[in-house]
Amino acid sequence: MPGTPQAMSTLVRNVMATEPKVATQNMSAVEAARLMASYDFGMVPVVGDDRKLVGVVTDRDLVVRVLAKGLDPNAVDLADVATTKNITTIGPDETLREAEDLMAEHRVKRLPVVEGEALVGVVALGDVAVTADTPENVGEAVAEISRSPATEEVHGVREPATGTPAQVARDVRTDE
Repeated sequence: MPGTPQAMSTLVRNVMATEPKVATQNMSAVEAARLMASYDFGMVPVVGDDRKLVGVVTDRDLVVRVLAKGLDPNAVDLADVATTKNITTIGPDETLREAEDLMAEHRVKRLPVVEGEALVGVVALGDVAVTADTPENVGEAVAEISRSPATEEVHGVREPATGTPAQVARDVRTDE
């Protein structure tokens, strides 16, 4: 995403959410889901003592690791389903360019911001995208970060389907 050079050198600390909502390891999966639903986000950092980041849990984690397995979300602790290894994080004194690069490399839309081991914020794709100099560049950033093998191959064509759901459905019907 080509943002303005000055904007992309902005530090993460200047745009991050400084008091992010967090979950704790002893919360249940359903409590985490309710937290995400209440604030309309798809990832919540999981913290231990002293706000130490110990993991992250996404709405997808809850679906794949709890619901799809038929587990009771009221009985499953987040410690059992949260991602706790290889968590992609960023420091508050890194640039938005570095945040964008990490998001694209790891295909994530939110990064926990840590100082030492303590969670101090969260930076989201939207925080990075607002630094773009044109609406097209915002779209390019979203496309790059969202790219995956599933979105790249549609009916044998190496590009994602575009348009509204009705347009995509109409195009798929004419392709068959």
